[in-house]
Order: sequence, then structure tokens, then C-alpha cells
Amino acid sequence: MAAGIALCLGALTACGGSSGTSAGGGETAIPPRAGAPTAGDKTPAAAKGDASALDGKVIVIDPGHNGGNAGHPDEINKQVKIGNGSKACDTTGTESNDGYPEHAFTWDVSKRLAKLLRAEGAKVALTRKDDKGVGPCITERAGIGNKLKADAAVSIHADGARASGHGFHIIEPISVGRNAAMVPGSHKLGKALRDAYHQGTGMAYSNYLGEEGRDRRDDLGGLNMSNVPKVFIECGNMRNKNDAAKLSSASFRQRIAESLAVGFRTYLK
Repeated sequence: MAAGIALCLGALTACGGSSGTSAGGGETAIPPRAGAPTAGDKTPAAAKGDASALDGKVIVIDPGHNGGNAGHPDEINKQVKIGNGSKACDTTGTESNDGYPEHAFTWDVSKRLAKLLRAEGAKVALTRKDDKGVGPCITERAGIGNKLKADAAVSIHADGARASGHGFHIIEPISVGRNAAMVPGSHKLGKALRDAYHQGTGMAYSNYLGEEGRDRRDDLGGLNMSNVPKVFIECGNMRNKNDAAKLSSASFRQRIAESLAVGFRTYLK
């Protein structure tokens, strides 16, 4: 695991490996909403004045969970300090009712997002090198952004709430003391990603957590231990039939990545 993290840090590139359907995936692309970004209309970025927003910026993408977590309960259940208490190193994540796992979803979206951000000049690191490993712990994930002095970081997730719950929400930090300096920037990042995701994907705000797609928490080690602006996004509820159908679609995952790229551009301009 440590070697994998070192690979991620070494060159600020996505570590290898693959999971899920690649971009294109043989699916018919979902037509974007009015004003939503598409892969085609961002080329070349310089023609739209976007290149300067991301060029040279350091962005850390944290694909939630990992494919090997379930097989290593002792390792992922060990307690780590999160700034205001202790929590398990990591968890297995959730899955849709038909078995599409959150860890595969987060890995696929993260790779797509990294590719888009790099195309506009950003230096991007992922917190894990594939979808077959274990961890890293939530504190180590935060530590990668800290070590790189990232301009922004996002942890990609999908929720496992009751089936009647639907929609997405951004999780922003509350100060626990040690992370106080990053909280204002994180709130600004959260709003930029919330707005871009809502417009670009058409996904509704969560009807079970947060307010207008934004929630704030002080119990997440990935936020408590971060020194750089960082938020989580729950891209939808995998236990909701309609949300799960979207999250399971390769073309929709591409829209997610494109929308988040717009949010980073807005935040970093």
C-alpha cells in the first residue's frame, strides 16, 4: 500500500489500473442540459480562456474506498486519529441493488476527471493506484493532499442511504481546530462543485441530507486532517433505483467528470 501511495505522489499522475467501463463504453451519450459542458466544447481550452484557470494547479482526487477492502477487515477496521476522535482506517463502501460497487464507481469517475483536468494543464494525483488494493487509510488520503500542497482536493463517493432518498450532496468541513485555515476555501470549493454538478448532470439536490446540496460535518478524517481546501461529493444514492441507473451508466459518469472539471475551473480561476 505504501509503495502505491509513493507512485501516486512521485509524478503527480494517475496511478495505473482500471475498473468499470472506459469512456465511450459503447453507450449512447446522454444529451447534456442547456449550458452543460461536453467533451467537445472544451477543446481547445485556451480558446475559451480556461487554460489559465487550471494550468499548473495541483489537484488531488480521492476515489473513495478500494476494491480489496472487503477482504482485509483487520487492516481497514484499525482505528486512526481524525483530529477530534478516532475512526476506522477505511470502509468497504456501498453498492447498488444489482451489485455495482461504489469503489468501482469512484475509481472510474476519478480517472475520467483526472484526464480532463490534465488536458487543461493541471497536475493531478490520485490517492490510490488501482481498484484492487486496500486502503489507504482516510488520514493517509488527506496526507497526500497536504504533502503536495494541493490547490484543491475532492473525495469522490456515492451514498448508500434508504431507497427513497435521492440526489447528490457536497460535504464540507467544520473546523475541528487543526483544519481551521482550510475551511473557508473548502466552502468556496464546495459551492463551485455543487453548482457545476447540479447544472451539468441535472441531478437533484439530496432530499435526505444537507440543504440545497450542501452538508457540513466534523466527523470525516479526510476533511479533519486536510490542510488544503477539500470536500467530499456523494454523487447520488446507489440504493435509489433511478440514481443507481445513472451512476451505473458510463456516459453519465463522463458527464459527472465533465461537470466536476467545470467546478474546479470556476474555483481556481
